[in-house]
Amino acid sequence: MDTGSARDTGGAQGGTDEPGGADEPGWTGLPPGLLRMRRLLLVVWLGLLAVAAGLLPGLFAGPAWAAFALLPLALMAWGWTLLGRNWRSWRYAERADDLLLSRGVLWRTETVVPYGRMQLVEVTSGPVERHFGLASVQLHTAAAATDATIPGLDPREAERLRDRLTELGEARSAGL
Repeated sequence: MDTGSARDTGGAQGGTDEPGGADEPGWTGLPPGLLRMRRLLLVVWLGLLAVAAGLLPGLFAGPAWAAFALLPLALMAWGWTLLGRNWRSWRYAERADDLLLSRGVLWRTETVVPYGRMQLVEVTSGPVERHFGLASVQLHTAAAATDATIPGLDPREAERLRDRLTELGEARSAGL
């Protein structure tokens, strides 16, 4: 179940705990490798677009038309900042009975996934993620609307989290 948070709780990085009351969970942020991967992909794709947008019009219509390359470069600078803000907004916390996921800059989303509702926990890693040494943990529950993903984890952390969530899920669902 997703709930919008009424307060902006900020983003944690690299396993730091957020200050707060005794009820506050220990939030874990995403590793910086995910940010590096996303920024590299941004630079590669928009860099190629900038070359194409500047080179082709510059060759065929004159050098003044090469200024079209400035648009993808401006998008790259804007995207660089947005990717950093988005990366800082992602975090998760393991609590006694559920897993909390929080993400979003403008529209904050907090997802609570009870361990007893988990049906499947899988670790995935595409070719680009594997190149950067990253993996994602995907949680499947009885309700499709609450399926959740934690992207960009270290593969060892992803496997540890999968094993822990599977163990807790089996323990919680055994009483049903």
